[in-house]
Amino acid sequence: MDNQMSNPVVIMLINMTIVFAVLFLLSLFIRLIHFIDPTKPRTKKKTHPAAAPAKQKKAAPVKEEAPAAPVVAPGISGETVAAIAGALAAYGVGFSQIKAIRPAERRSWAGAARIRGLRNDR
Repeated sequence: MDNQMSNPVVIMLINMTIVFAVLFLLSLFIRLIHFIDPTKPRTKKKTHPAAAPAKQKKAAPVKEEAPAAPVVAPGISGETVAAIAGALAAYGVGFSQIKAIRPAERRSWAGAARIRGLRNDR
């Protein structure tokens, strides 16, 4: 009996069969979850064109207000404002969501430099 199970190729084939069987069962389970997903929006049945309500007149277009420009602290250049706005736009934040551009109130870099200067581990 010891000779039958000591062959590494047989052990490898058994283990790989088990692994792929479990992966297949997991994929079926995931498909089942997607099929019975309660959070998926339900599609409404299409109505016949004859049963559709009559078209209503279009309302007059509403004038959109221009977004207010953010408050920029004195001493910040236009290039800095453009760089900040560009970085936020790349992140997905709209310009209308920016309320103010001002320097940070904390002096964390200066504080870190002071603490490092006070250490004696040079």
